[in-house]
Amino acid sequence: MSGQPRDRVTEMLSLEVAPLHIVLVEPQIPPNTGNVARLCAATGCVLHLVRPLGFDIDDRELKRAGLDYWHNLSVVVHESLDAFWHSTAHKRRWLLSTRAHRPYTQAVFEHDDMLLFGKETAGLPPALLREQEAFALRIPMRADAVRSLNLSTAVGIVAYAALAQLGFPDLQ
Repeated sequence: MSGQPRDRVTEMLSLEVAPLHIVLVEPQIPPNTGNVARLCAATGCVLHLVRPLGFDIDDRELKRAGLDYWHNLSVVVHESLDAFWHSTAHKRRWLLSTRAHRPYTQAVFEHDDMLLFGKETAGLPPALLREQEAFALRIPMRADAVRSLNLSTAVGIVAYAALAQLGFPDLQ
């Protein structure tokens, strides 16, 4: 099996049930995506990347941040947010945003849930957050201290909280 990110791209229909799906909508910074890929390899979560991407999937920085773990995860690339939304209509999707009102600790996560994170510079589209307000979550932070957390840090916080609720399936 190859250790290249491009070689791990698979189709949505070929996936088995995963503990969680981590979705990066229009990620821009390769090391963030690489760090999230490493988290997915460690936890068995599926990584979804929604185009446009701010890098090529074979970017050197992306590969370096994911180290040699690419062979241990599944990656699904969606051509657009609309395409992603259509292909995942049968799944429950949680949207993480600094503009949400409900803390992530109030969510009750289930196996195969999707956790969506927006691009580093703008987050998720405001219209989508309004439409999906019941599924919009935030990570509490001090007021006026920072605009947001680093993308890979935010993913780690919420993914491990969700995995804890699920009893850390297949993790030791």
